[in-house]
Amino acid sequence: MASIVLLLSVLIAGISFSSSSQVYIAYMGKKNNHHPDEVSLQNHQLLSVIHGGSMEKAKESHVYSYRNGFRGFAAKLTEVQASDLAGMPGVVSVFPNKRRILHTTHSWDFMGVSGHEEMEIPGVSTENQGNVIIGFIDTGIWPESPSFSDAGMPSIPSRWKGQCQTGDSSSNFTCNKKIIGARYYLSGYEAEQNTKKPDKFESPRDSQGHGSHTASTAAGRFVNNMNYNGLGAGGAHGGAPMARIAVYKSCWDSGCYDADILAAFDDAIKDGVDIISVSLGPDSTQGDYTDDAISIGSFHANGHGILVVASAGNVGGAGTVTNVAPWILTAGATSTDREFASTIDFGNGTTFTGESLNTIKMNEPVRTILASQAKAGYFTPDQASYCLDSSLSATKARGKILVCNNSGTDSGSMKEKAVIVKKAGGVGMILIDETEKRLALPFDIPGATVGKETGDKISSYLNSTRGATSVISPATTITGSRPAPWVASFSSRGPNLWSPAILKPDVVAPGLNILAAWTPEDRGMEYNIASGTSMSCPHISGLAALIKAVQPHWSPAAIKSAIMTTATVLNKNGEIMTSDPGATQASPFDYGSGFPDPTKFTNPGLIYDTQTPDYISFLCGQGYDDGDIQGITGNNKATCNQNPMPASSDLNYPSITVFDMNANYSVARTVTNVGKPRSSYRVSVSPPDGIEVHVEPKYLSFRSYGQKAKFAVNFRVVSYSRALDFVFGSLKWKAVGDVQVVTSVLAVRVPKATSDPKLI
Repeated sequence: MASIVLLLSVLIAGISFSSSSQVYIAYMGKKNNHHPDEVSLQNHQLLSVIHGGSMEKAKESHVYSYRNGFRGFAAKLTEVQASDLAGMPGVVSVFPNKRRILHTTHSWDFMGVSGHEEMEIPGVSTENQGNVIIGFIDTGIWPESPSFSDAGMPSIPSRWKGQCQTGDSSSNFTCNKKIIGARYYLSGYEAEQNTKKPDKFESPRDSQGHGSHTASTAAGRFVNNMNYNGLGAGGAHGGAPMARIAVYKSCWDSGCYDADILAAFDDAIKDGVDIISVSLGPDSTQGDYTDDAISIGSFHANGHGILVVASAGNVGGAGTVTNVAPWILTAGATSTDREFASTIDFGNGTTFTGESLNTIKMNEPVRTILASQAKAGYFTPDQASYCLDSSLSATKARGKILVCNNSGTDSGSMKEKAVIVKKAGGVGMILIDETEKRLALPFDIPGATVGKETGDKISSYLNSTRGATSVISPATTITGSRPAPWVASFSSRGPNLWSPAILKPDVVAPGLNILAAWTPEDRGMEYNIASGTSMSCPHISGLAALIKAVQPHWSPAAIKSAIMTTATVLNKNGEIMTSDPGATQASPFDYGSGFPDPTKFTNPGLIYDTQTPDYISFLCGQGYDDGDIQGITGNNKATCNQNPMPASSDLNYPSITVFDMNANYSVARTVTNVGKPRSSYRVSVSPPDGIEVHVEPKYLSFRSYGQKAKFAVNFRVVSYSRALDFVFGSLKWKAVGDVQVVTSVLAVRVPKATSDPKLI
């Protein structure tokens, strides 16, 4: 008998061991109105059932009670107990307490840069960030934001020559070891506006949010819980969180004026910044370099060893890219794999998803109509369909969700439509964005934005259904639902209309629905989600700061080249990026050289270096005369008297563009070895359609760091069926016995007169 008892004891011990407990979460849906203590008691009672009626064991296993936003609890359970719990009334689901990694603002993780405080690139030390200074020409900064804390930062670099202008006393502006300098510029604004009150703060303090957003994206410190009304929650940081920030507030409520912008460039050069981030530009296509403040300021910054990164513009469409000077690193915008979306549930059971930052909950289905059916007075149905001001009848719109159309590119006008709907008595809005920008926007009423294809389906349903209803849900955060990155539709595209031989944009980076610091002056928001090439620009500025930390002596052109020649044109699924999810394949006019790869750009192997004399030759090739060149350089002996006159295509640029080529054309390039002292590279060419490409020599050998090598790229038209269209290819130098691949985009356009009908 004793032996049987002993055997049973062993078996029970074995069962106990094999059924060890772990934490499970029991989700029980919407919270009830019971007192929190009563909810906890109910949870304990439920747990006691699976513990054989023992309240003591129930309390021992209990970990958390969820009783505010929803109902549920966490408890230590065996697998069997968890299964039993899942079958009990009122329990929606039971699932293991899975381990999650920290989520940042996500764009940096998505780009492949590590997520801890020092923002190291895997395998590379960027500890020198504290010696890198990024200047921001923007709307200022909110210094109290946690993104700009100087906790744990070393002393300010001794070479810094800037100052901290505190402005009017009511601004209460201060600098620290993170924001090491701040200036503001008013004279250009005052001259145009005839007023001395440009916005609330006559100081470097940011009243608009844009400058704080860009600065924190590039160089913000780690923040434990950054979110926008609960969306995108997680730890967040900028690209180079230990880099220094210098503020040059040149933009006010009504815009940024060239006089102030140039003054900012001038001071930034003197102060000793390493990088200037400029998330602004003209509202039309680029013009003459000599009457464009950003082109001028960046030219001289480049001459002082300062890399200027600028946004490509938000117009979208062919030939709209701005900030096209070859001495600027121009950034277009892509998505990440994170979206903010609301579901739209119609009464027939159909569900659509739209972009949204909606946090307002609708309690019941609401009658839904096309805005054209709510036209007021003498407005036409077409005018009312775009929810123009005063176009909606309060009698027809009251208490309804309206479906409005949008054909513009300005997010402000999109938000204004919700204001117009609300003013007319509407309680929700579905916005059909014909331009497919896929912006997540906060509206004054429950709302979501859908693309044209989804909008057509919604419109068709409403036209065929009487008394249709829908419910717009609060937004949620969705990750990885579509192949990313894709090029945002609003991102301005090439070709470069001012200098066709220079491919622009240079690269693309995340610029769609980016979460970063903001100003509490705007609805009390510490953080905000914003979109635009304004957001992609500081991503590139942050990456450039990381390269500068690793390679402090590299020239601006070297940093630019490293980012461009190591970029990828593929999305995370290994497919060529599209111009929108599910849309047609994108081209270099959309993405330039591609999407940066942080694992490669600090060791690119070869770089295309360019100095001021090279840019002068480029300007001569652009048609600038001796007077222009002497004015630009300040050298009365400078001349364009070169024979032969250099072609714009001959600038030692990381991409190669041949515009209006004849049957044969040759381009020269020079690369500098920044990899192993003894190394060799072999060429690999993917020629543009209909173009034969030969490179001489086919091998490049180096014996020392910094050694240069020249090569020629010879183009010949062999067949061409798309006259006046650009065709694209690539040229790659592949390291022999090593990992470096140095890629240059090839873009070729053959004019119609040159096309040989026999070859078509």
